[in-house]
Amino acid sequence: SLQVPKERDRLRRIRHLIIGGGAIDEKLSAALHDFPNFVWSTYGMTETLSHIALRQLNGPDASEWYKPFDGVKVWLNEEGCLVIDAPAVCSHPLVTNDRAEIRLSNTENGLNTSYFRILGRKDNVIDSGGIKIQIEEVEHLLKSSLTTDFAITSCPDQRFGEAIVLLTTQNDIDATKNLCQQLLPKFWQPRFFYYVPSLPKTGNGKPAREEIRNVAQQICKSKA
Repeated sequence: SLQVPKERDRLRRIRHLIIGGGAIDEKLSAALHDFPNFVWSTYGMTETLSHIALRQLNGPDASEWYKPFDGVKVWLNEEGCLVIDAPAVCSHPLVTNDRAEIRLSNTENGLNTSYFRILGRKDNVIDSGGIKIQIEEVEHLLKSSLTTDFAITSCPDQRFGEAIVLLTTQNDIDATKNLCQQLLPKFWQPRFFYYVPSLPKTGNGKPAREEIRNVAQQICKSKA
């Protein structure tokens, strides 16, 4: 709809535009930033009967932090995953697979509000030498500088358990390595860089993580 001028104009006239159903990438967020009315990203799941928190995507109050609705409490479990307590819609706390960060903020009445932001899926954590690396966080730091398609994944490593792998459609591997050294903390830098003609995608265009991991492991095995 954003690509069609008539439909884009209709979207811009909506007073409160709510976007849910998946993560909002930087490209979409940038396209919505100058909308004149409110644009919201929602967080929720089937068990909570739709969304339980909102964050604003445009205007001066745009933020990556979600604010839970009244009556909803959130905290982290021992794995750093978000736990949701929404008694109005679910009789028991729900443990998600989303690793999150929580920030407390004082409200006007002096009470604390727990804002949260999503770091990535628990399934997308690489444990390399005891250091847990969130795939989505590494990719986020690289996206603005790597102009070709790429993905962070892992392969088995005898010494560290897992090694970070970067697959890219960029032929110039040395240039990609240099960018990673400039942009990433030492322990987030990939150990292996491999060129691939294309990267596996899901039906809606998102990275097919399991297939990407299989491709990386096959390459690593063939070069061992």
